[in-house]
Amino acid sequence: MRTIKFSPVMRALAVCIGTLASASASQAAGDKAAYDSAKASAKSTYEAAKAKCDALSGNAKDICVAEAKAARTRTDEQAEATYKNTPKAREHAVHEIAEADYKVAKERCDDKTGNDKDVCVKVAKAALVKAQSSAKATRVSTDAKMDASKEKREADYKVAAEKCDAMTGDAKSACVKDAKAKYGM
Repeated sequence: MRTIKFSPVMRALAVCIGTLASASASQAAGDKAAYDSAKASAKSTYEAAKAKCDALSGNAKDICVAEAKAARTRTDEQAEATYKNTPKAREHAVHEIAEADYKVAKERCDDKTGNDKDVCVKVAKAALVKAQSSAKATRVSTDAKMDASKEKREADYKVAAEKCDAMTGDAKSACVKDAKAKYGM
């Protein structure tokens, strides 16, 4: 088993990413203050990580900068997806995060040569395509489930409303009101 050694910059970046990811995960849907806070935190963390990359040179610096950008993208996109709370926003976030991760992987491939580099790039591209395809499938599935749920509620409401038609006066009004509340109409 090969041990991977991380530089102090990478360890600090990993801690920041973990902190931001947990902060983003705890954010409530539609919470503008939490969204703004996550975006500001992502920016400041990115700037600090990028400044640490300045001490490096060559491809190590390129990798470091790409990782800093990917961490920012991950936090920004997760915050936006949580804020918007729609299947389309979540799919967009996965696409953007996958693209950022792909850029990091491509930078890592620059250290290789020949066939090893070609294989590395193909593996990175395959991971990008898989993530984006999975995100699309998840969104389509979620949209279909939401549509089906809405249709079921509407059908159940029509049945309940029809049962209310046998009543009169206040009883009918109360029945219709209860049916609307029960089925979210």
